[in-house]
Amino acid sequence: MKVIDKIRASASAGAVANGGDRHHHQQQQEQPDRVVFSFEFFPPKTEDGVDNLFERMDRMVAHNPTFCDITWGAGGSTADLTLDIANKMQNIICVETMMHLTCTNMPVDKIDHALETIKSNGIQNVLALRGDPPHGQDKFVQVQDGFACALDLVKHIRAKYGDYFGITVAGYPEGHPDVIGSDGVATLETYQSELAYLKKKVDAGADLIVTQLFYDTDIFLKFVNDCRQIGINCPIVPGIMPINNYKGFIRMTGFCKTKIPAEIMAALEPIKDNEEAVRKYGVHLGTEMCKKILASGIKTLHLYTLNMEKSALAILMNLGLIEESKIPRSFPWRRPTNVNRVKEDVRPIFWANRPKSYMSRTMGWEQYPHGRWGDSCNPSYGALSDYQFMRPRARDKKLQEEWVVPLNSIKDINEKFSGLCLGKIRTSPWSELDSLQPETRIINEQLGKINLKGFLTINSQPSVNAERSDSPSVGWGGPGGYVYQKAYVEFFCSPDKLTTLVEKCKQYPLLTYMAVNKDGRSWISNVGKNDVNAVTWGVFPAREIIQPTVVDPASFLIWKDEAFEIWSRGWASLYPEGDPSRQLISQVQSSYFLVSLVDNDYIKGDLFAVFSDI
Repeated sequence: MKVIDKIRASASAGAVANGGDRHHHQQQQEQPDRVVFSFEFFPPKTEDGVDNLFERMDRMVAHNPTFCDITWGAGGSTADLTLDIANKMQNIICVETMMHLTCTNMPVDKIDHALETIKSNGIQNVLALRGDPPHGQDKFVQVQDGFACALDLVKHIRAKYGDYFGITVAGYPEGHPDVIGSDGVATLETYQSELAYLKKKVDAGADLIVTQLFYDTDIFLKFVNDCRQIGINCPIVPGIMPINNYKGFIRMTGFCKTKIPAEIMAALEPIKDNEEAVRKYGVHLGTEMCKKILASGIKTLHLYTLNMEKSALAILMNLGLIEESKIPRSFPWRRPTNVNRVKEDVRPIFWANRPKSYMSRTMGWEQYPHGRWGDSCNPSYGALSDYQFMRPRARDKKLQEEWVVPLNSIKDINEKFSGLCLGKIRTSPWSELDSLQPETRIINEQLGKINLKGFLTINSQPSVNAERSDSPSVGWGGPGGYVYQKAYVEFFCSPDKLTTLVEKCKQYPLLTYMAVNKDGRSWISNVGKNDVNAVTWGVFPAREIIQPTVVDPASFLIWKDEAFEIWSRGWASLYPEGDPSRQLISQVQSSYFLVSLVDNDYIKGDLFAVFSDI
């Protein structure tokens, strides 16, 4: 979705921030207090840095920003990495993504390659920039077959791609650094010339302006008013850069030629060598700046994070825009932002703990006629790839600490799985998520007990009967609705345990199960091959019943390959070759069954009763 459409659909379309058309005024009157925010990141220089960025981004995106953007390195130096990060932001992190694109060292064919790449990945938003001079040069130089300025880039995108892309451009409240003189200010003539050029970019097709950083809020508010006076009516989003450390602040403001009010320097001078004190002051200053901006009627904020989360989130918490304990969920899983799959609203529950793997395996799908794939008996899941088993290095280290212990018997494996359910360890080879989810804690003691019995759980949910949709543990879909769940558990167990369990299930006619071994030749189930069982659903005002997670045999058989492969590539591979523990894990992998068990009585059922006396 285009960022401009998201902003216009929100209460951010206030009279000051968005010009003055009637639609915007109507939006403002309907939701006058809605404030939206966004984050900017840049490509790290190391693999570890990229891993850490995605983990940090994942946590920040949970707070529901309108969009996140990723910068384009000077002279296209990070072009490939920027394209890769943008793709994963949109399709794996699932946040509306805006990619910076500059003219520096970029002939038209390279620009089109970048645009075609993000278009194919379902990204619709570009921040069009001239760009900084390449490394080692003082001035921007137009490359052969390239563009001289952002205006040329905006014109090209509109001419070649029509309305597909939402185009954002930069605004400079103090003037572009190139026109700011040695006295630290732009002349009135150059400032007015800058405004006229900005209007040309908007008239050429840009539909959003994000500003350069500033620390004098009055200068920004004057800039907005000056833009309105010359007929620039699109949203103008203030760029806020929290002060995280003194040296970085001085370096960045010097590079951008940003005015620093005397009172800010006076406050920083006595604490400049105390990094924590500087950060706290930066949060306080950022909060006060944002309060003044919001009080003016502007309801959009863009935070330059410098790839750090604490200061940006602290400012938003101070403003009351987010609460750490109340992270909204539109679904039990994070909704996709790829323009080609925004209608998706049903998923197999098997990937609940591995949503990134699910997204990567279904990246090429184009079948969502009613929010789900067309033929559940023939799902076109992508083949397993190395990506499914790659983890950030920090997570690999944590798995090493918690899972690589001597395993002398099956009992040791049982205890390891039980410890996970009881919160004694935080990681799992079968999960991309951190620690237990809130709803799992409702049934963690029962899970701990059945794991000790040899039913090694990797996915579960408790039964829910008409819980409010804003419940912090099981809620989703926004306020005003009620959510329901059938109790569900997915686990590995030995053939003997499975035989006993299947026999006991005869006493519980509302239990449905599917079980399969590693090679898929042994299939045991009491459901039909074409049955699809909704295990989560919600009832909301003026909407149809929504059923976001289902259990079905076709998807289960696709998932089982990944689930079994994790035994070897996710756990055993952490041990040295020839280690007896590794051999024990391999034995379990080759002999156990993967089982999916649903209690269809979500009102009075007791899923764990079937495990008693086993």
